[in-house]
Amino acid sequence: MSLVENPSLEPQSKTRKIDTEIKETTSRNCQHWFVRNRICISCNTTLDNYEGRSFDYLYKVMHMSHEALVFTKRVISQTSWLEDKKLHLVLDLDHTLVHTIKASQLSESEKYLTEEVGSRKDLWRFNSGFPEESLIKLRPFVHQFLKECSEMFSMYVYTKGGCDYAQVVLELIDPEKIYFGNRVITRRESPGLKTLDLVLADERGVVIVDDKCSVWPHDKKNLLQIAKYKYFGDQSCSFSECKKKRDESEEKGPLDIVLRFLKDVHNEFFCDWSRKDLDSVDVRPLLKEISSRWKRKAEVVV
Repeated sequence: MSLVENPSLEPQSKTRKIDTEIKETTSRNCQHWFVRNRICISCNTTLDNYEGRSFDYLYKVMHMSHEALVFTKRVISQTSWLEDKKLHLVLDLDHTLVHTIKASQLSESEKYLTEEVGSRKDLWRFNSGFPEESLIKLRPFVHQFLKECSEMFSMYVYTKGGCDYAQVVLELIDPEKIYFGNRVITRRESPGLKTLDLVLADERGVVIVDDKCSVWPHDKKNLLQIAKYKYFGDQSCSFSECKKKRDESEEKGPLDIVLRFLKDVHNEFFCDWSRKDLDSVDVRPLLKEISSRWKRKAEVVV
């Protein structure tokens, strides 16, 4: 079985390369690296007490050992660097790309928005399959942001929202699964704190964009914190962009600023690429260096 079996995840050339390396590594002395439905993919042994990490969101009933995970992350990232010149980008949804609110929580001054749904391309209503009607507001510049990021990064969504909610948002921002494929991690797969352990990419080549730093306690060096997007207020809140009858700027708003920062990161990571050692490159010190440089120039990232 192919480790990367979904064409929306990786090209076929990568699949062949990864498959070959996996078979050569595991066939000599099986360590039960990859187990699906309690059966080792390499030796067909049934394993009732296997303790590997689950990757159900990518491959149904798939588990990997720690050794398999380290190996797979390295191969996928190095293939992406060499063949596509792409890093990996992990994106939060709520308050990063969208803002969602229950209709019942709208303040009196915001209830007119329910009448504007359908006449605007950035405001949507959903209630099918959910206990309460809600509104979703897309952050300004989100479509262009995703388009340009996809040229530099393989992208993941990582949200503390539920699976059904994530699919509603993805229908609005990535209906054809061009940007994220099945690389969507939700509360179902990660009920606690967020972790790059669930992202199939070497941490040395991963950038996170999230409005919350506290949910990434072990991966702060990979994190680029973005200003929180709060379009709606609520009955107890005195501040929101909506109440001020305005929205973030398309051209100079937080997503545009973060995009320019990410372009700097990508350009410098791959600068003089032929001279770099794959085992020593690391985006994390680069994030720190570029952030310091931007602060000296008085450019604000968060």
